Amino acid sequence: MEQFRHIDILSAKQKLEAGDVALVDIRDPQSYGAAHIEGATYLNNDNLQRFMDDTPLTTPVIVCCYHGNSSQQAAQFLVQQGYHEVYSLDGGFEAWRLQFPFVSSAP
Repeated sequence: MEQFRHIDILSAKQKLEAGDVALVDIRDPQSYGAAHIEGATYLNNDNLQRFMDDTPLTTPVIVCCYHGNSSQQAAQFLVQQGYHEVYSLDGGFEAWRLQFPFVSSAP
């Protein structure tokens, strides 16, 4: 059975800068609205099917949550849906915010 991978924030930033990767944020809508990583798509049960319809299975996906715990379950779910390259962001949004304090504050 395929497994998601962990990714540290510096490696994630490099992948995002290189492009052709989807970054999804699974925190609550208020937290996402207050601040999120630039380019992140808010993902919840209501828009999950649309995300999967619009995102090819070959697209690498990085999943972000608060601290890197919940993202592991979401990442494994995406692997089970057929995504080939899925990462859980180690340390989550909080680690990213501490390393790169300038994050988007509007969706």
